[in-house]
Amino acid sequence: MRHRLVPFLIAAAVVLLDRITKAAIKSHIGAYDTISVIPGLFNIVHTENPGIAFGMLSNATGAWREVVLIGFSALVLIAISVVLLRPGGQRDSMLRTALALILGGAFGNLYDRIVNGTVTDFVEVHAGQHYFPAFNIADSAITVGACLLLLDMWWAKERKVTHASEVNIDR
Repeated sequence: MRHRLVPFLIAAAVVLLDRITKAAIKSHIGAYDTISVIPGLFNIVHTENPGIAFGMLSNATGAWREVVLIGFSALVLIAISVVLLRPGGQRDSMLRTALALILGGAFGNLYDRIVNGTVTDFVEVHAGQHYFPAFNIADSAITVGACLLLLDMWWAKERKVTHASEVNIDR
């Protein structure tokens, strides 16, 4: 049972770090203000994103937008929790860590969306005039988790191919 709790502790740590950083940004930086940390490369900003990743659906109106945004996030949280709580699978630590990061990030942004109606973003990376959309700790956790999922799938495929070739050699 203890192994099943570890991913939820990782997710809780992501949520806590996300909440702390967003609260600090909201209390110390005015809306849409920018602090240049590394000129031409990295800024701390305070933006409020009413949409999803990269501001998609920001201009959409109506109750359906909130239902879609909150409903989809809730479904992701439920699906990941079910996968993490199912018996077996405790040995696949990369998969469980990936899902834990995605769970924590999704919960952090869902909390913002329910409480504030927007998600606070504050990290802005750019090269000269080319800006990557602002993001936050929750977004970063989701991205790292997704990358770990891809690596896990790739390595699982490699293990399967290696195992299949070993079986064929033994015949």
